[in-house]
Amino acid sequence: MSDHGGEAAQPRNGARDLRLADVAQTTEGPTPAETGTGSAKARRHAFAELLGEFRRTAVLVPLGDGPGPDEERGLLTADFNGIRFVLAFSDEQALARYAVARGETAREWAYQTVLGARLLDVAVPAAGVPCGVALDCADGEDGMVFPPLHGIVPDAAAVDLPVGEGGAA
Repeated sequence: MSDHGGEAAQPRNGARDLRLADVAQTTEGPTPAETGTGSAKARRHAFAELLGEFRRTAVLVPLGDGPGPDEERGLLTADFNGIRFVLAFSDEQALARYAVARGETAREWAYQTVLGARLLDVAVPAAGVPCGVALDCADGEDGMVFPPLHGIVPDAAAVDLPVGEGGAA
């Protein structure tokens, strides 16, 4: 777990209805016209708007189970397929749904309020491993993943750029 964050003041209350899979370009499978999802350009534009909204919004980031007071505990993370994700939540209700899904409702959940941009620009590179952000991960298709890719995280933390071009090792 990494220990980076910051303070921001406003809770997130925007809706998310776009998944990363809707944004990814593929060379196989049905065309956008066949799936009714619109053009790839339109999906990329929608994702860029969603990313911008996330970057400007304060989210709740629970602290991990490390020893010591809150200031010494890292941000709660989860590893999936070799990538670490900082877990973030749009509001206390989303964090509560995560606690219920984990069967940990009796536990006290300490958290920090952190601006999305600070998570992507500071916490992700500081992790030292490929890292992204998972927003509202207990909410199924309503959750959102911001993977460590060029244009989402700083180039030095992006896994889709060659190391010589600033990408992560």
